[in-house]
Amino acid sequence: MSAVTLNRKFSTAPMMDWSDRHCRYFWRKITQDSLLYTEMVTTGALLHGDRDKFLAFHQDEQPIALQLGGSNPSDLAACTGFAEEAGYNEVNLNIGCPSDRVQNNRIGACLMDSPDLVAECLAAMQRAVDIPVTVKHRIGINGYESYQDLSHFVKTIADVGITTFIVHARIAILEGLSPKENREIPPLKPDWVYQLKQDFPNLEIIINGGIKTHDECLQHLKFVDGVMIGREAYQNPSFMLAADQLYFDGAAKADDILARQQLVRSMYPYITQELSEGAVLHHITRHMLGLFNGMPGARAFRRFLSENANKKDANTDVLEHALNLISC
Repeated sequence: MSAVTLNRKFSTAPMMDWSDRHCRYFWRKITQDSLLYTEMVTTGALLHGDRDKFLAFHQDEQPIALQLGGSNPSDLAACTGFAEEAGYNEVNLNIGCPSDRVQNNRIGACLMDSPDLVAECLAAMQRAVDIPVTVKHRIGINGYESYQDLSHFVKTIADVGITTFIVHARIAILEGLSPKENREIPPLKPDWVYQLKQDFPNLEIIINGGIKTHDECLQHLKFVDGVMIGREAYQNPSFMLAADQLYFDGAAKADDILARQQLVRSMYPYITQELSEGAVLHHITRHMLGLFNGMPGARAFRRFLSENANKKDANTDVLEHALNLISC
């Protein structure tokens, strides 16, 4: 059991193919206090695949939450136990992913039509561990699109003891839209998330979806308990340099070319260790490409890494060369 006390005022979202362990280690260099979420891992992967690989993380990533995908209560309970044993600080159930692939396995947003099953799953997960169990969901899906449907979903789950709800403020359209389109086309309805907090004041309500500025974050925090940032954190990682100061009373961080270069160089020991264990430099540097957005040389930095970090012998010298392009 982890003794870490979780503060969810500002967190990073689970993002498939993006928020892997290299990405999270890099993010932890930027923000010491934000809660980091893994990519979604399915129960099948943990029960039948390389469990150690799927659960691997560096201790410096903490506080860290594992997001699970599944709909079988006993499987989810077992996998939640694996997560606690591995040292995760929280387990989150994905009820928000709209992709066809996960729908076919009864995973993700499609489960919003089955609040009783979701409640059963979450209750089983809670019984299995001492760490917090949370849920991330949409405000609805096609066919279950009213605030009353959303309120019923939340109440059903809260009745089994779940107290933290991370709410993507869009419905998910389960037919006809891609996952990317489902992040852009259905309109955002933050007022529904605010209303949940009013109607369920004892629950911790975290808002997610389309948040791109700290001004937006601070506005949301007038009405809910926390904000979760997805694409903006990944595509513009320097966005998080202000997080510890703004949301956790931490010290202000410098944000200039030199500070960002030093941030990258602080990754060198980790990179060297990972390369010695078989990683390819690109697996790590692909998460850094947006760090210098808007600064002189940013395009040259991205291009050089994209063209050279995949090479078999690529090491921190490649990064050093790329960094030197920033000041040109």
